[in-house]
Amino acid sequence: MGFFQNVKNKLGIGGVSVSLQVPGQASKSDNNLSGTITLTTKSEQEVKMITVKMIEEYTTGSGNDKKHKEFELGVVNIPGEFTIAPGDLKEISFQLSYSVIKSNSDELKEKGGVMGALGSLSAFASNEKSAYFITAVADVKSAALDPFDKKEIRLV
Repeated sequence: MGFFQNVKNKLGIGGVSVSLQVPGQASKSDNNLSGTITLTTKSEQEVKMITVKMIEEYTTGSGNDKKHKEFELGVVNIPGEFTIAPGDLKEISFQLSYSVIKSNSDELKEKGGVMGALGSLSAFASNEKSAYFITAVADVKSAALDPFDKKEIRLV
């Protein structure tokens, strides 16, 4: 293997590509999500592990007072230890268990009535927003920058 091939492998150029297929929305109460990861490559690579996560990106405030927090709601590690060759298409199904974290405003909203109205007002006043994502990262032996895919999902 030549010098340029080593550099390309480290940078992930022509290496493993990760494609994530998940539903566009999931239920907050189900706490379980199914999906598929598709791997392809242009050069022979060894995959050590694949990690799938559900992440909540929670923001409050606006302008200079905007604050970001990230919460990991669920994770599944899929053991790899396989080699993928050029032209191969490897599909891996997964089940991801997750649990949703509720803010104080969300808990008040669920109570309904006057308390629910206070929760809604509190969420509006602090400009609370949550976005949910599923990420899949393949740990490739020769790559310094592991390939990944990220999809947004709605929780209803």
